[in-house]
Amino acid sequence: MYNLSSIIRRKSTRIYVGKIPIGENAPISVQSMTNTKTTDVAATVAQIKALQSVGADIVRISVPTMEAAEAFNQIKQQASVPLVADIHFDYRIALKVAEYGVDCLRINPGNIGSELRIRDIVASARHHGIPIRIGINGGSLEKDIQEKYKEPTPAALLESAMRQVSFLERLNFDQFKISVKASDVFLAIHSYRLLATRIDQPLHLGITEAGGARSGSIKSAIGLGILLSEGIGDTLRISLAADPTEEIKVGFDILKSLRIRSRGINFIACPTCSRQEFDVIGTVNALEKRLEDIVTPMDVSIIGCVVNGLGEALVSTLGVTGARNKSGFFDEGKRKGRLDNQQIIDQLEAKIRAKAALLDKKNRIQISQF
Repeated sequence: MYNLSSIIRRKSTRIYVGKIPIGENAPISVQSMTNTKTTDVAATVAQIKALQSVGADIVRISVPTMEAAEAFNQIKQQASVPLVADIHFDYRIALKVAEYGVDCLRINPGNIGSELRIRDIVASARHHGIPIRIGINGGSLEKDIQEKYKEPTPAALLESAMRQVSFLERLNFDQFKISVKASDVFLAIHSYRLLATRIDQPLHLGITEAGGARSGSIKSAIGLGILLSEGIGDTLRISLAADPTEEIKVGFDILKSLRIRSRGINFIACPTCSRQEFDVIGTVNALEKRLEDIVTPMDVSIIGCVVNGLGEALVSTLGVTGARNKSGFFDEGKRKGRLDNQQIIDQLEAKIRAKAALLDKKNRIQISQF
């Protein structure tokens, strides 16, 4: 497929969350956050594994109490994906999870308290070799900034961010990333644009409290899509009032749409009309669920008739063009037989899995030769 993308990434420094590189042109990482009770160790570990199964690079866990910190210790021992501890109000919790091997500390300086407490957190992070994410949020700015600006504005979020950055700079601590999230799309976009010109550290993107699965995905796609297309952003989280695994899927879909990072299948499907020769919607929905385990990047076009079907099939890894009773099947733009419309889901799944295995094998050979 012809690539029109010409995105030039903003230059940023490199940090590591566990073994995941962030910044300096590293792949943009996708993360989510557990919504189980952290003290329910079994449920939290199960959700972490579910997130990892759909591609999560990093998982964030809320640690609101010392009891939760003790539970985090058990969770960390059972997790193989890097974990970020989300800390508010009590700086002592941050110190405790640092001892337990957390991979990154997320703090909102506006509610942590005095500079002395932040200094203690920084000292602990330095000692344990872990980065910090400064989380600036339009809904929880420092009181003096709230009074100054009366409402969240890009200037208010920037001032809050630079206040914390300057403090870390005075402590000679540069192992941090930062976010300036807001629930308003344009507020978030303008805040990130301002911050991107002021610092070199990696930026964590997000539209906070975006909403339900549909509306939140749309807001996130617009806001993060604009920023990513401008080269801004090194890691991201889609904030949805939905199953956390959906956040990971949407995050990768956004990156895939911008041709920034590919994981799994990019389905190209028609919206359907009376010309369709098989149930396109049912086929795509079924295959999306069945093939969530496929991580190999590929484009699969599923078009219900020949109007656009042939054109899409010619530029897709695999393609189906609707026809009566049996539809045309294409592999790398070449006609490779027909699929029975009554069994098209099962037959196409088998074709996709076989292609994924072949592409994976070729990739392994190329890597070994290199």
